[in-house]
Amino acid sequence: MTAATMVIAASALLACALVAGVFFAFSSFIMQALARIPASHGIGAMQAINVVVINRWFLGLFFGGALLSLLAAGLAVSQWGSAAAICTVAGAALYLVGTFLVTVLGNIPLNDRLAAVTATDPRAAAVWAHYLRRWTIWNHVRTLGALAAAAAYLAGLLLSGAG
Repeated sequence: MTAATMVIAASALLACALVAGVFFAFSSFIMQALARIPASHGIGAMQAINVVVINRWFLGLFFGGALLSLLAAGLAVSQWGSAAAICTVAGAALYLVGTFLVTVLGNIPLNDRLAAVTATDPRAAAVWAHYLRRWTIWNHVRTLGALAAAAAYLAGLLLSGAG
């Protein structure tokens, strides 16, 4: 693995690990806390979170992880044949599919549906119950995707140092 590939893979590893940490917090306690409060309050809180998360720090990290993954995969493919390259491509695929694509196809559409709900509408509680269940399942998937991507990048870096 070249020095440039190693730097990009290490940067992707850090981005994946940070994203995994953010998503882990939602899976392990934030969504559970929101489920324990009245539906109208949970809806309002999650609607606010979904607005505030659109910021340069989180989006830079989230999209940056995708860009770094694309770059790392491209460089690793050009150095194909080593176990390190295979791990690096696996890390990129895990992040791009298991985290980025899951967010785009799973979590964001649910967020959009929740944004259309008025928290005080009597029908909102049913929407909220469905949202909590489905969103959290998808969040578990993307948490594991980001964590597995970080582990694959780490394996690739360790293998490149061993070779």
